[in-house]
Amino acid sequence: MINRRKSKVLEIGNVKIGGDNPISVQSMCNTDTRDIKATLEQIQKMTDRGCELVRLAVLNKDAADAIKDLVKKSPVPLIADIHFDYKLAIQCINNGIHALRLNPGNIGKRENVEKVVSLAKQQRIPIRIGVNAGSLEKDLLDKDIPLSEKMVQSALGHIKILENLDFDLIKVSLKSSDVLTTIEAYRSIATKIPYPLHLGVTEAGTLRSGLIKSSVGLGTLLAEGIGDTIRVSLTENPEEEVTAGFEILKSLGLREKGVNFISCPTCGRTQINLIELAKKVEEKFKNLDKPITIATMGCAVNGPGEARHADFGIAGGVKEGIIFQKGKIIAKVPEDQLLEKLEEIITKSSI
Repeated sequence: MINRRKSKVLEIGNVKIGGDNPISVQSMCNTDTRDIKATLEQIQKMTDRGCELVRLAVLNKDAADAIKDLVKKSPVPLIADIHFDYKLAIQCINNGIHALRLNPGNIGKRENVEKVVSLAKQQRIPIRIGVNAGSLEKDLLDKDIPLSEKMVQSALGHIKILENLDFDLIKVSLKSSDVLTTIEAYRSIATKIPYPLHLGVTEAGTLRSGLIKSSVGLGTLLAEGIGDTIRVSLTENPEEEVTAGFEILKSLGLREKGVNFISCPTCGRTQINLIELAKKVEEKFKNLDKPITIATMGCAVNGPGEARHADFGIAGGVKEGIIFQKGKIIAKVPEDQLLEKLEEIITKSSI
């Protein structure tokens, strides 16, 4: 049982962050925000995978203009990612954005910060302070302290600006491309502030390497009860980030959305094409929104026995296989009919 850190609860649109609320999964569009059609199509694809919050890059006035239509048509709350230009933040708030990703120390004069914060407070728009290890303030870079603590000090500085303006709708992230630095930074900040934390390992890499780094970094923190919302940053289609996020949460028992797939490693006992079959099972049931476990096992030794906890499963034999439910064999069919029969059984099941 994971004892989660208790943080302040924020509302981003209809999604509650922090406290005992489910850890939410978010991603970011890689479309041109000004292209409303393409952006909405990508948001829908992410939503179909279960994405609960979507961030958009707002680089200029035209992108901020597009926010009005995007907010109206998006199936999930949207977050505007803004750097340096306070006018874009104000424009996005006026156009209905649900939250901002904005570091107040980076948008110039205090009076400009006050304008943004005053409007955000009036409209109840949360602000995420997002600290990245690669873009710290120069005075912090020169300090002889660990990088993780430089990140924490940067975050605390931005937080203080908001708190001094009597603003507390704050969410914080401390991301590094180095996994251990990321873990150390979040562990430290978690003891110093009451605000919800958005987890991520930035610039993690491609699907394979990025998923491993993110799983280690996010998994470690989540297992310690740290984290209220996550993004798995991958050099890949953003839908894959969403799938990865839920898989990490499911592995820790923190979310139950969709199917939990298990499969055994191949070995000399395997008489079927287990690798291909396991991939086909995942593809066939990837959109099934039932909190069930489906096992793909290579032989009868690892089948109903080791996977008896699975709701449904396949175990291979010599040119045939068995289908089992909760450890009980319910069918034996030729290898080329296994997937079809499994789908039929799961479809008819009341589970």
